[in-house]
Amino acid sequence: MSGDTLFSLQTTDVSAKVPVEHLDYDFIETCKDVKYLEKILRILRSGEEGIYPHLIKFCESHLEKLNPKSRALRKENPVATKASFSKDEWNQIVSDLMTWAEGTKETERLLKEGSGFNDLVKGKIPPVRSSSSFVPLSEKSFPKQRTNPSKRILPRDYQEWDKFDVEGECEKIDGNMLKNDPPAILNTGNPNIKREVDASLLSQQEKLLLAKREKDKGNEAFRANDYEEAVAYYTRSLSILATVSAYNNRAQAEIILEHWHNAMRDCQQVLELEPRNKKALLRRATVHNHMGNFQMASEDLRMVLQEEPNNPAAIQLLSKIEKKTSDSLPEQQSKGKKLLIEEVEEDYYKEEQEEQRARPVQPSQPVGGEESSAAPVVRGDMGNAQKKPHSRGDGGPHTESSNSHHGHWRGKGGTSDKYKVPEESKEKVANGSSKRASTASVQGDKSSSSKGTTGGGKAEEAVNLDAPCGALPPRLSRLKNEGNLLFKNGQFADALEKYSQAIQGYTDSGVDSPEDLGVLYSNRAACYLKDGNSQDCIQDCTRALELQPFSLKPLLRRAMAYESLERYKKAYVDYKTVLQIDISVQAAHDSVNRITRLLIEQDGPEWRDNLPDIPLVPLSAQQHRREEPPSQEVLQARAEKATREAERRAEIRFSAWKQEGNEFVKKGQYQEALGKYTECLKLKPKECAIYTNRALCYLKLERFPEAKQDCDTALELEPDNKKAFYRRALANKGLQDYLACSSDLQQVLQLDPNVQEAEVELEEVTVLLRQSLARSPDDKARKIVPITEVDDDEDRTDTPNSERGRASDNISVNLKASNAYEFGQSLNAARCCGNTAACAELLASTEPEMLPKYLSNQLDGNTVSFIMKALDSDLLEKKPNLVYRHLSHLHTADRFSVVLLQLEKDERCIMTQLFEHLSAAESAEFTRDDVENLANKYV
Repeated sequence: MSGDTLFSLQTTDVSAKVPVEHLDYDFIETCKDVKYLEKILRILRSGEEGIYPHLIKFCESHLEKLNPKSRALRKENPVATKASFSKDEWNQIVSDLMTWAEGTKETERLLKEGSGFNDLVKGKIPPVRSSSSFVPLSEKSFPKQRTNPSKRILPRDYQEWDKFDVEGECEKIDGNMLKNDPPAILNTGNPNIKREVDASLLSQQEKLLLAKREKDKGNEAFRANDYEEAVAYYTRSLSILATVSAYNNRAQAEIILEHWHNAMRDCQQVLELEPRNKKALLRRATVHNHMGNFQMASEDLRMVLQEEPNNPAAIQLLSKIEKKTSDSLPEQQSKGKKLLIEEVEEDYYKEEQEEQRARPVQPSQPVGGEESSAAPVVRGDMGNAQKKPHSRGDGGPHTESSNSHHGHWRGKGGTSDKYKVPEESKEKVANGSSKRASTASVQGDKSSSSKGTTGGGKAEEAVNLDAPCGALPPRLSRLKNEGNLLFKNGQFADALEKYSQAIQGYTDSGVDSPEDLGVLYSNRAACYLKDGNSQDCIQDCTRALELQPFSLKPLLRRAMAYESLERYKKAYVDYKTVLQIDISVQAAHDSVNRITRLLIEQDGPEWRDNLPDIPLVPLSAQQHRREEPPSQEVLQARAEKATREAERRAEIRFSAWKQEGNEFVKKGQYQEALGKYTECLKLKPKECAIYTNRALCYLKLERFPEAKQDCDTALELEPDNKKAFYRRALANKGLQDYLACSSDLQQVLQLDPNVQEAEVELEEVTVLLRQSLARSPDDKARKIVPITEVDDDEDRTDTPNSERGRASDNISVNLKASNAYEFGQSLNAARCCGNTAACAELLASTEPEMLPKYLSNQLDGNTVSFIMKALDSDLLEKKPNLVYRHLSHLHTADRFSVVLLQLEKDERCIMTQLFEHLSAAESAEFTRDDVENLANKYV
């Protein structure tokens, strides 16, 4: 027996005890099992069988050859001591420790000398969290009690024990204990924590340390879910030293307490200190979401995702906001038309007003601006909602975007987002479009407004920064166009600088155009509002209104700025003025309602007496009173857009139905596939591939004439289509037209000689053709026609009817259908012979949940009427519960509502009679009210 064989017999179980014979040089040298060698090494090291240093070393060297990374070869290093280091290294370690100790002592001494420690010693520091009292360090927690020397108790006579009142003494003891013990103080509310700390005499280091301590107390209170106390400590920390983290933490606590305005202010403070702070943006988006400012919340969340694309909280909140916006979109569309308002030059006012203001805007269509020039700079969202002065959303300087918090802008007879510019259509509106624009700019505007893009507001055409802007000189026009472009890109500070340069240049140039200057002030006010500078925004809006009284956008922006500063009375006046100009501005309606509630809370029922005077708007400035019908160009653009939209939807439905039909063919459900292909041909009657696919379904269903007809139509569209020739050959074969079949197969092979299926079919058809030609005419079966003599016309007409009745009686009906095709065949057979009993049996064997699926492709008025007859006459008395279940599912079938409109009066009477009989039936599964509710879906 060889050594390898012996080793294989010996190493049977690693977990078994190692025999003494294996603790040998020869065995260790021949052993290849690493686990077993590790076990041998552990036994040798333990000394259970003796100490063998050379054998241990030999085993380690052999194990290292097999597995150098074996855990058994690892050796523990002893703990380092002074002897482990050199003298210089040890001296360095000792020196570092002494330096650290001295620094700690010095820091402690400085803190003791500072005012913070003195406040702690003197008891000025607030109490411990969740306690309503504290004990200064200089006092003891328990007062000193006077101890009286005990007197000697005299012995009592045994007769006195009989007179001892035990219960009375117990009550005295209990009463004494209650009187001596101080009453317990229950902390039923938050402690009265002083929120301001005087840190004027502290150094910067002491302020930083003390502010951090106060913030840590707030964090502890936050973790304990005591958010009011957390806000108090965060406020103390901010009074000592304002930090981003303290503002952020206090904002989060305010959000949990639902103090939205306080949380908004804290987020604004953080963004002033650190403009792109992700936490502040995320929390401000949360506040906007709760306040209903969905558009502004989306802008903040998109900025967060730009910095951190995989932020789960931002992604989740953004999806919720988009869902809310999409859910509210159909309702907004159904309420009315969206109108577009644009301020233009006087010379072209009427023409522009006809085209822009009366144009109905879809959700993806651009909406107006207030430019009086034709700068082709792309404009976007100009939404300036309350409490969000410095959001960093995309947008252009001349479009107002009302978010859901402010509501929507109503047109005549409904609502519309008059100033809302969706993301996908930001590129559609050129900034300040006017008839004075250059030809290139006007063409760019027309193409963008007619075609539309869906790139999230990314302009594809080049921006002409030298386009003229009203009466402004070329240099000022370029500055204004550059400002518009920067605003659209979200660079509000740079845009503000451009507008300021344009305003200064306007003053120096001596140009007399108040309208252009008012637009510049209005644009700069929008930049101020975006950057949170509400005060400067109000000043610029006031200047714009002085130049152009009763201008809608400066009024609206100034109202938003007033509201952000909580100057609600002035905001109320501006919003009411906006409604006088255009009563359809839903954002103003919503803001007026909101501010009214706030003013009632502040001033009580007499709040109107404290309001400033609301100016009267002249009729010439009231836009809702001078709406004009759309022009022919606008109507044509609407028609073209509707046509394109219909084509796009038809293409989507076509692709979906074609894919479903292909899936049905793969599953062998040819009847269902047939219906899908038929629907496709209704949308595209000249699609050759659909005809060939439907011909395949007809072949599988052995409906050869219809298959041949589809192949003929496909060959008319594509004369060289191989599939059409081949499938028409199969159809001719099914119709026993072997000559035409052979001709089609030869055509297939002429187009593609490598089609083996055509070769096989051609050989088979050739044989069948020869057999049919070789058959003599005498061999054909002769048809026997019986001739019967009759007396009059009545007998002559009765004979075929009786034959037809006998033929119908011989029709077999499959009462257990397993798919839609079998169910349709059985139902058609029962309906042809008028056999309602067979139909009732078929319905009794069919699950009610499957009935809509079986009827989806062959539902018509006759089928519904026949099913109602069968349920009423043959199934209702036996199984009323089954009839109710069938009726509960039948109305969910596809196209049922359309079929219901096509029913005749007699058929509706049958349906009404069925529900009357069903309501009279007694059942534990349904009541009369259930039947009436179900009948409302049919009758």
